[in-house]
Amino acid sequence: MAANALKPHLVSPEHLDPHWRWSRAIPSHGHVSVDFERRVDFDRLRRYRLARARAALKASGCGALLLFDVNNIRYVSGTKIGEWERDKLCRFALLAGDGEPIVWDFGSAAVHHRIYCDWLAPENCRAGMLGMRGTVPPAVGLMKAHAEEVMSLLRSAGVADMPVGVDLAETAMFFELQKAGMKVVDGQQVMLDAREIKNIDEIMLLNQAAAMVDGVYHSIYEHLKPGVRENDIVALANKMLYEMGSDDVEAINAISGERCNPHPHNFTDRILRPGDQAFFDILQSYQGYRTCYYRTFNVGRATPVQHDAYKRCREWLDNAIALIKPGVSTDTVAKVWPKAEEFGFPSEMAAFGLQFGHGLGLALHERPIISRLVSLENPMEIKTGMVFALETYCPAADGYSAARIEEEVVVTDKGCQVITLFPAEELPIANRY
Repeated sequence: MAANALKPHLVSPEHLDPHWRWSRAIPSHGHVSVDFERRVDFDRLRRYRLARARAALKASGCGALLLFDVNNIRYVSGTKIGEWERDKLCRFALLAGDGEPIVWDFGSAAVHHRIYCDWLAPENCRAGMLGMRGTVPPAVGLMKAHAEEVMSLLRSAGVADMPVGVDLAETAMFFELQKAGMKVVDGQQVMLDAREIKNIDEIMLLNQAAAMVDGVYHSIYEHLKPGVRENDIVALANKMLYEMGSDDVEAINAISGERCNPHPHNFTDRILRPGDQAFFDILQSYQGYRTCYYRTFNVGRATPVQHDAYKRCREWLDNAIALIKPGVSTDTVAKVWPKAEEFGFPSEMAAFGLQFGHGLGLALHERPIISRLVSLENPMEIKTGMVFALETYCPAADGYSAARIEEEVVVTDKGCQVITLFPAEELPIANRY
């Protein structure tokens, strides 16, 4: 195994509910809190995530984490101001030494958090402004002022001489941090270490998110017929997900007919026709916890080569699922998938993402990543409490159809539980003729 597979496990306080038994199905509760059964405990969730981040920080050799990635900010602070923030680089947070998280927010959001986020010290909810991705030029001095403010906080925490882990930031901000005296290192790896093991609250939220998509796929199955367009299915899915409580429908891939091979990873206004093979990917989140969930259908009827592609795609996926248990390394899983050349691609780079596994959590892509491109030479250990998606793709012999299937799995103490439950053992034929 490579060195990264042998890293010591982080301390996992409150890793799983002490009363939870993996022999039982993972709960799929409603979205309402009740007094008559234990559902998601958000106080426990926030404590667990912060403790994981602190343990990862201590193990990293850094003195602090300075976070601009909205998923990392939410992980350590439990704060979020909507999907509007995702690409703005307008918020940041500091976790320094043994101190409490400090969050710099967009304008009045800081005041809001002082009122409603009582797990944070009020003085640690601060207003901040970096420049809105350069629209306020760095020469104005906003970045410089914040970099010096952070450096002052590092001195107060007694960690000013230690490296600072930064996940991502604007180029100009990196320069200002260095000018202020910080030794900047890669903090994203530290946070990914923290986030790779989920507690029972995170697992229940991921399961609830998957249950929402189960329902959407049933509706898609009912609506797939000639004359319907790919974008009609995308609109249907968006409407249904937001009505069920989704906080972000990140993307819906809707791909049909001659567009299935090669996989374009998008949707158009193409009109569905009889006999089309069509596959969909639904990426959405509930309480921040995401789905990545493919299903393939045929419209009305299917040819023998379409059935064959689906069968092989399912076999590749089932072979991978059968291997998932604690202690198995990701190279073992990747080896059961076909080489790129075996399904029509010139290299593993060109085929990346088609036979693929990736962690799920507050981000769409967390650890572990499973792929022939990266896992054969750099394996990682699969651990209890990981949640990830496994997805396979098989082109059909007709040259344009293809099957794409994906399952999300929770790693248990003995194996795994699949939480994506819309039936996919055989090729579903919608509105069969």
